[in-house]
Parts: sequence; structure tokens; C-alpha cells
Amino acid sequence: MMKIAQIVGARPQFIKLAPLSRKIRQRHQEIIIHSGQHYDLQMNEVFFRDMEIPAPDYNLNVGSGSQATQTAAILTAIERILENEKPDLVIIYGDTNTTLAGALAAAKLNIKIAHIEACLRSFNKSMPEEVNRIVADHLSDILFAPTETAMQNAHKEGLLNKTFQVGDIMVDSLIFGIKKAEKESKVLSTLQLEDENYCLLTLHRPYNVDNPDNLLHILSGLNTLQRKIIFPVHPRTRNILKKIKDNHYHHIHYIEPQAYLDFLLLMKNADMIFTDSGGIQKEAYILKKPCVTLRPETEWLETVQSGWNLLLPVASKDFPNEINKFTPPSEHPDLFGKDVAELILQTLETFL
Repeated sequence: MMKIAQIVGARPQFIKLAPLSRKIRQRHQEIIIHSGQHYDLQMNEVFFRDMEIPAPDYNLNVGSGSQATQTAAILTAIERILENEKPDLVIIYGDTNTTLAGALAAAKLNIKIAHIEACLRSFNKSMPEEVNRIVADHLSDILFAPTETAMQNAHKEGLLNKTFQVGDIMVDSLIFGIKKAEKESKVLSTLQLEDENYCLLTLHRPYNVDNPDNLLHILSGLNTLQRKIIFPVHPRTRNILKKIKDNHYHHIHYIEPQAYLDFLLLMKNADMIFTDSGGIQKEAYILKKPCVTLRPETEWLETVQSGWNLLLPVASKDFPNEINKFTPPSEHPDLFGKDVAELILQTLETFL
């Protein structure tokens, strides 16, 4: 039996943790460390109940700050916990400051590290996430790559000997969450969307939402499509909207941030998804939803190559006109696998 510490810092990482946590607790001892890097209005006891995972053993509540300040605070706190708990293995996810801090703390203490969602690359080092994932990959002892493109990146960086292509753990989370959402969520009736065609919009990248002019450009452009667009607005983005004089659009409907199961049901029933989120691009693909990515690059190249994800920078002269021409093909290749959590745990048990 191994003692395994899982380190996460935001709701998307808990969603990825959930299926693996359920597997680990059947065979091993688990400790969950939450850095509190992102404050999330929906990160409450309902969320943990819905995903059937225990509340974190440690909540560091580091909050926001500059990249260096936040990473240093998480690193300092995690180091103390790992020294006390002495786990056999640390598991980190994705590309946040929590991911980087967890990798650094474990490496300094000579604790084995597994990185889930490894070897993704946007090749844009102006994104803090790109730096985080590169460092985490090179520090980790075992890497779990979700796609063939990620394996190619591992080969180019000399990481192939410790990298395993297992698929994407979000497949497990989505299958589990959609089943619960269809039974329990009332979001479609609450928002009067049961018989409505609509698109779903999410925005969170600083270059899209922090500048009022950029946000105005995106919203006004999407409004010209004359499609009903549901936009769950984070409070931080809502504060930016208040700085925009004319921020009301006939076709865009602002709603509050949604609980996880409610948001899953909104995705499943949308005609199309507009987003700047890496995770939602992937979820849209798994749910067979056409996705327009409002960014100049993506970590999920396969979704673009498949024809189901349109990469459309908002600064492009083609924005938003290309959206009306976008129709995905009938083919939908299986890019992300199945039963990923079990495969990850079996691999860990074999090689560590």
C-alpha cells in the first residue's frame, strides 16, 4: 500500500482528481492538499458531494498574488506538509502555479512525482502555464500524457522513457458527472432553456477579459452572430463589464457562475461552445460539441485537426465571421481514451 499525496489548486484540478481519488482510496492511503490558489464560488461541500470525493485534508488558502508570490507561498506551505506526512508519491495536475510548486517541493524532498496531463505544449512562453508545465514535466518521475501529440512533445524533449500515453482523465470525470447531472440538475428549466437552441460562452484568459476594449470587441462580435449565447460570468469579469458603458447585448445572456453539474448539462445541451479555456475545448470534444477557441494557440491540437475545434483569435480579421461557416465533420475520432483513472493507477503500481 502506498501513501499518495494529491496536490491541486482549483476546481478543474479537483474534477480531474475525482475519478483517480475514488480508485486510490480502494487500494492505498490518500492525502489531498488544496493550495487555495483560485477562489471559486462553487468550491463548497456540494461540489465535493457531487463528485464523491472527500474534502481536502489540507487547505492552504494562499489566494491570489503575483506569479512569484503565489508560487512561493504554495511551495513553502506544501514543503512543511510533505515533510510531516512523508508520502511515497506526489501527484500533480496540469499547469497551474500549484502544479509547479508541488513539483518543486517534492523534488527537493526526493519524493517521487507523477504528472497527470503531461507534455502538453502551447509553445507560447508568455503564458505562465507553459512555463509551469515544462518545469513540472522535467522534474517528474513519471508522466501521463493524454494524447499522441503530447507523446511527440515528450520525444522531442527527451522525456519519452518516463512517459505513458493513458488518455485523458477528464473522460472519466465527464461520464460520471453527466450521469449525475441528468438525474439531479434543474438548470435547463431554471434558465428556461429546455426547448431553446443556444451557444455557451466562457472567458477567463487575462488577455481576453482584463482589458475592457478586448472584452467589448469579443462580446460585440459574438452578438452579431444573432445566436442566443449563455455567458456564465465570473465576478472578476463582471467587474470589468461595469467599466464598459454599453455592455448589454440582445443575444448575450449573462448568468452567474454555475455549479459543476449544472455547467456540464449546459455544455451537453448547447449547439456550440465558445471558449478560451483549454479544459473546456477538450470537454466540448468529448461531448461531441463544435467548439470555437478564442485564442491564437491551443494545447489540444488533435481537436483542431479533427475539425471539431475552430481556432479563431479574436484579433483575426476573420472574427467572428468564420463562426457562421464552421461545421464539424461527421467523423469523430476517439482521441482521449476510456477508464483512464484505472490505467493510471495500474501504471503507478507497476512502475513505482
